[in-house]
Amino acid sequence: MKTNYQLRYAAHPEDAKSYDTQRLRKDFLIEKVFSADEVNMVYSMYDRMIVGGAMPVNESLQLEAIDPLKQPVFLRNRELGIYNVGNKGKVRVGDSVFELDYKEALYLGSGDREVYFESDDSTKPAKFYFNSATAHRNYPDKKVTKADAVVAEMGSLESSNHRNINKMIVNQVLPTCQLQMGMTELAPGSVWNTMPAHVHSRRMEAYFYFEVPEDQAVCHFMGEVDETRHIWMKGYQAVLSPEWSIHSAAATSNYTFIWGMAGENLDYGDQDFSKIIDLK
Repeated sequence: MKTNYQLRYAAHPEDAKSYDTQRLRKDFLIEKVFSADEVNMVYSMYDRMIVGGAMPVNESLQLEAIDPLKQPVFLRNRELGIYNVGNKGKVRVGDSVFELDYKEALYLGSGDREVYFESDDSTKPAKFYFNSATAHRNYPDKKVTKADAVVAEMGSLESSNHRNINKMIVNQVLPTCQLQMGMTELAPGSVWNTMPAHVHSRRMEAYFYFEVPEDQAVCHFMGEVDETRHIWMKGYQAVLSPEWSIHSAAATSNYTFIWGMAGENLDYGDQDFSKIIDLK
């Protein structure tokens, strides 16, 4: 196995206004989340969020403590949220084994335990997407399915944004220190997410897009309300969203995305909305 990681520094909004396409993609886009028998991670200075993916094919993959953590075990001072966006697999944590099917999630609390990712069938590998935030205490591990989720149906087909927001790793479902994750599924014929756009200066966010057809693309919008930018993305890619930035998207087909947050509070409704007509 191989572990790869990148370090991403935080950007001031005044500086980001001058970024060209290449710089925007370099600082905010995570192009390679999955590769066979590798664990890929981005350590972000936005609330110390780690965004990554593990795709075990021929071997079990260990979640190693990368150098920026300066710890012997990844989970020592961190909590972890995992989604399986591939075929059936297992997550081994200490003496516990959690089986995850497609679109099932797992929360792991902090502690000196090793984490391993495995696929049930090497010809149909699992794909484990994960977010991790710093943790001040341990909370119990818990598997979370869509049946456990707090579901908010929003938007309409007429406005091209009919979607179900599945709040899964949130404080209404289980206790966490600061990590929150969920999965938003857009209905056929709908392409817009998180519109009207908002920011929440108390929290940063990461978006991971999947169920995007190979010949289609997602246009992710970021930046300040009056100074927006865009990043074109493919399926199985992620993007970092600073606390000062909107985070919205439109695609050439419907799709699903996983959102993850870390920061000051666990209040999902703590959002500062902007009028659609005010976006520039």
